[in-house]
Amino acid sequence: MKLSASKLGLLSTLYFVQGMPFGFQSTALPIYLWQQGVSVTGISFLGALSLPWLLKPLWAPLVERYGSERIGHRKSWILPLQVALAGTYLAASLATSPEAIPALLGLVFLMNLFAATQDIPVDGIAVDLLKSEDLGWGNAIQVVGYKLGSLAGGGLLGWASKYIGWQKVFLIMAALSLLALAVTAFMREPAREGGAEAPRTTLREVLALLRSALGVPGTGWLLLLIGTYKFGESMSDVLYKPFLLQSGFEGAQVALWTGTWGTVASLAGSTAGGWLATRLPLLGGLAITATLRVIPLMGRWLLAALGPSAARVIGVTLAEEFFGGAITTVMFAFMMSRVDRRIGAAHFTMLAGMELVGKVAAGPLGGLLVGQAHWSYAQVFLTGVVLSIAFLFLILPLRQRRDAPASRPSTGSPSA
Repeated sequence: MKLSASKLGLLSTLYFVQGMPFGFQSTALPIYLWQQGVSVTGISFLGALSLPWLLKPLWAPLVERYGSERIGHRKSWILPLQVALAGTYLAASLATSPEAIPALLGLVFLMNLFAATQDIPVDGIAVDLLKSEDLGWGNAIQVVGYKLGSLAGGGLLGWASKYIGWQKVFLIMAALSLLALAVTAFMREPAREGGAEAPRTTLREVLALLRSALGVPGTGWLLLLIGTYKFGESMSDVLYKPFLLQSGFEGAQVALWTGTWGTVASLAGSTAGGWLATRLPLLGGLAITATLRVIPLMGRWLLAALGPSAARVIGVTLAEEFFGGAITTVMFAFMMSRVDRRIGAAHFTMLAGMELVGKVAAGPLGGLLVGQAHWSYAQVFLTGVVLSIAFLFLILPLRQRRDAPASRPSTGSPSA
């Protein structure tokens, strides 16, 4: 791996900050709402709070086009957004009573808005830093940094809430954001494609390059692949914690297993995915990790059908997080290999937005099937298995096209 320690540290810090809101929303917030008596159907709609991550392609061209070259094109966006994130955590520390749940949900939405917008210039920095031979390990570092932030904001602090209270959870998150702000203030921004002397001159130019990139033959299959690779898994994920809670496990146990131990397993899987992405063509690595990912999803179905025990839950959770982490790293490396580096932030944001489509849609669907259609947890988990198997067949049309090994030099073309 040719990336320097300073570059690795920079990417890890930036993605760490963005991981905290997701970790809180996906791990700690469902437990908090369950403790306040919110229904399973209501909890399943928490994915709507991450809507800014889905919609960020709408304002990505503006972030790509505008920025202060004196401060740093990307940096001039990142710094104020980190301040805004810290502010929402401080405000959330004042909204921890049952009566303040609507205000808390609104603040979580703002956390996602600021983190999602920050992700646009941060992805641009990653595209500028990572050459084709760095994609496997570089995306592993990004995913690991993000998941460490998720671990801090969800698993660890969700577990610690039992001892320190939810108000202090938000105060700690604010302190971590301000610490990352201090680190980011001293970062040196990498040169963009074409050099600093060739910035985007008009918004029309950015939009024209995006249209050209999205018009490359095979892009439809590419977007379908990206948009569905987590659909079955996400349908299962959103119901997994309520299933465990209804099965009699304590909230602190669930947070520890799914948020803390699960994140450690996911970090190991993300690292393994980075290694795999450097050894195989990226679509081949994607096929392998997608196949292995089906095994623990079947384990969830068996837990619901046969009955969970602590040992079974831990085994299935760790396996699912490991293979889920591996497929995420490989997919993000694959996405970055298809990016036009001249508009790296905006183009990668478009692809990452599609990656969220399946996640956002799958959660409410799973909740409705259980809460309104009265499906059992076992039925929904089995449906997630079937959809994850069906995803494998979407890889075939793209494999018939020119594959892009991680070791091939980048041409800057969207079809590379």
